[in-house]
Amino acid sequence: MPYIIIGILVLLVIIIIAIYNGLISSRLHVKEAWADIDVQLKRRYDLIPNLVNTVKGSSNFESSTLEKVIQARSQAMNAGTPKEHAEAENQLSGALKSIFALAESYPDLKSNQNYLSLQSELSDTENKIQSARRFYNGVVMDYNKKIQTVPSNIFANMFSFKEEQFFELAGEDAAAKNPVEVKF
Repeated sequence: MPYIIIGILVLLVIIIIAIYNGLISSRLHVKEAWADIDVQLKRRYDLIPNLVNTVKGSSNFESSTLEKVIQARSQAMNAGTPKEHAEAENQLSGALKSIFALAESYPDLKSNQNYLSLQSELSDTENKIQSARRFYNGVVMDYNKKIQTVPSNIFANMFSFKEEQFFELAGEDAAAKNPVEVKF
């Protein structure tokens, strides 16, 4: 009889350890996925000043578009939470679309190799950011599911595991879904 009780206790301890380690592993995957987004966003932030300078050097046009890009970049770099990042990235994406739309109105800009190269790199980076966001949201979904389902939710509450935020467009902002309008 004592061996059965000891066996049950050992089994319970193993189950608790497995659940706890699973929660830790999931939380680390969330952090890793966020770091991947952060790397791509940094790459994007590094490319933007080069793009702005190329556009400035190629043509003489309304500078408010460039100022909006610079301001949006600054806000995005200073964002803290995934929600703040999503809001700032939404504004930055809109501002970048405005710069790309400028190329249609300025033939000299369209033929500038630096501009075309930077536009291509930014487009590639945007695709990588989108992929990293999808991966992050998938990992967050798995982690949050573990925190909310039985029996791991018991241990998640006991060990103070908190839900993570998804990286999504700020309130599914309607402006993010509309085409960018550029006026001169």
